[in-house]
Amino acid sequence: MLDQAQIDAFARDGVLVVPDVLPPGVLASLRAEYATLLDTLYDGWHRAGRVPAPQSRDFWDKLLTSYKAGCDWFQPMDISLPGDAITADTPFHFGPAVFDMITCERLLDLVECLIGPEITSNPIQHVRLKPPARKLRPDEIRAHVAGTDWHQDRAVAHAEGDRTEMITVWLAISDATRENGCLQAIPGTPRMYPHCPRRQTAIADGCLDLSRARPMPVRAGGAVIFHPLTPHASLDNLSDRFRWSFDIRYNVTGQPTGRAHFPEFVARSRAKPETEMKAWRIWRDMWVAARARLSGQPHIPIHRWRADSPACA
Repeated sequence: MLDQAQIDAFARDGVLVVPDVLPPGVLASLRAEYATLLDTLYDGWHRAGRVPAPQSRDFWDKLLTSYKAGCDWFQPMDISLPGDAITADTPFHFGPAVFDMITCERLLDLVECLIGPEITSNPIQHVRLKPPARKLRPDEIRAHVAGTDWHQDRAVAHAEGDRTEMITVWLAISDATRENGCLQAIPGTPRMYPHCPRRQTAIADGCLDLSRARPMPVRAGGAVIFHPLTPHASLDNLSDRFRWSFDIRYNVTGQPTGRAHFPEFVARSRAKPETEMKAWRIWRDMWVAARARLSGQPHIPIHRWRADSPACA
């Protein structure tokens, strides 16, 4: 639970660092689930002759070796469908450990302190496994793999979600430090800025006073919680190791998620506990059904910003 000082700080700043949110068992299960997933991916790439034999290679070495070989582990490991074209076999990952993370009681207690007891798991969610910047390919532009530009989370949703009571919870699975590219935020700026489609959806130039930016380091298991209007970005990973995190969102149940073509579910309800999602396989099947429905259909953009708007000129 958050104490009153933390709740007041979040109301004032729009951002809050909270240590020790995920229990050690949840972290261990996540790491084991992703290690098994990567082993399966790596073995397939090895059989195809794309990567060397897996003997004596740990999780991080397999990630980097695969990345250097041009094997895409991001989308098969992500907990969402992509923002671009979706096909019948677009990969994603929904497993029991990820579900246990999103529905973790301790985490939902924090969320309840900020948006109330009727909590929906918002479908805008991602895994982020960021290699050392010096290991990135010159053509790497994916914000979930490289650094992120300054943006607001409300801006990456459709306008129908602009009045939704929502928060982002950025969960550290490995320590996030200044050296390896922790988040930075500008507290106390509750207004919507114009954005432009760049490497990602980014706040237009000249809108922010970057001298007010504050780094947000946090140990593994901790969280950085954001109001959807708080500007934030990530620094470059200048270390020699990967940085691993998830960013997930929650909104008040019954309000628009801002990405209605992707599935949501009730994570907690004090009024109607029978509506809570309890089975990870049902959650996964909802995304499988969404993939089938969206496959081959006209692309639905995930934001409303245009490169030819006056702010982006």
